[in-house]
Amino acid sequence: MVRDPGHAYEDRPASTGEAGTMGYDDTGVRCTMLRGGTSRGLYFEARDLPADDAERDDLLLRLMGTPDPRQIDGLGGATSLTSKVAVVWPSEHPEVDVDYLFLQLGVDQPTVSDRQNCGNILAGVGPFAVERGLVPAGPEETAVAIRMVNSDSIAVATFPTPGGRVEYRGQIEIAGVPGTAAPVVLDFADTEGSATGGLLPTGRVRDSIDGVDVTCVDNGMPVVLAMAESLGLTGYESHEELAADAQLLARIDALRTKAGDLMGMGDVRSSSVPKTALLAAPRDGGQVCTRSFIPVQPHSSVGVLAAVSIVTGMLLPGSVGHELTRDWPEGTTRVDVEHPTGHLLVDVAVDPVADPPRVLRSGVVRTARKLFDGLAFPRA
Repeated sequence: MVRDPGHAYEDRPASTGEAGTMGYDDTGVRCTMLRGGTSRGLYFEARDLPADDAERDDLLLRLMGTPDPRQIDGLGGATSLTSKVAVVWPSEHPEVDVDYLFLQLGVDQPTVSDRQNCGNILAGVGPFAVERGLVPAGPEETAVAIRMVNSDSIAVATFPTPGGRVEYRGQIEIAGVPGTAAPVVLDFADTEGSATGGLLPTGRVRDSIDGVDVTCVDNGMPVVLAMAESLGLTGYESHEELAADAQLLARIDALRTKAGDLMGMGDVRSSSVPKTALLAAPRDGGQVCTRSFIPVQPHSSVGVLAAVSIVTGMLLPGSVGHELTRDWPEGTTRVDVEHPTGHLLVDVAVDPVADPPRVLRSGVVRTARKLFDGLAFPRA
């Protein structure tokens, strides 16, 4: 597990009822729930959680209502997209405002993983930091530099703060979220090799696994790219069709497991990464159509950093999906990614002639909304 710096754990309450001490079961724990992008999560200041990783994870599982496929006795929403946690604290990095640790919790299994980032939950970190007084708000907008602890990379979130207060209302619409909200612009830096140490973790732009050509790429999220047709699909199947295809899901699991080994990630059978993304030609006005899996179940949309990695991989000559870029205008950096419930616009620029290839820029526009702030009480 990723270890948080010691200063973040000062003066914390006991997690269980020690002699003369009331624990979290009695007092609750300060928590904010935000929708970040197309995910929903619980956001905590590190100082409000136990210092010990095992105690922290136990508390979070009990708060979320895991393990239970319905999460009926907790705050989870019975899907991986709503069983997420952000832990935030002031950063000691001279160029960063706050550190952010992302934790993915299981739903029906009592798992807590720090092996990946989450760009959707990231969208709520800046507003959360301002709401909690960790970062002062600007008079019109605020830019918060965030260190993503999971990958030791940096993102800058910029969002409106008129009058020095976070404004969640706005006119930006993102697929998979009803209504509109204020923009949260995310610019990423140093995301190459976030979990694997290299943009092309196998050292090659193309590999073959069980007869399927793949490109393994890691620009903020380790992703295995394959053409949908190579698995006997059109790439336009619905989320429900994919979820009902047990044979396909078994192939996806085998593919990503073998890819994880090639990527130097070891045994990934119990890990949420790498993700798998199947590509097809666009059919709804975008530039590429995607069907992604997290890690085996189909995603109802597409993850932010997964989309960034998908486009990054496609921009590399010789990669799986590169042929789909032939119709893109020369110098294209903003790419419209189609997914089962709509579109996601990402901004990616790479230097493909560098050896090895180098990412020049990557970013995306998301939205966020505060759902509640108060005390959350864990299951006994």
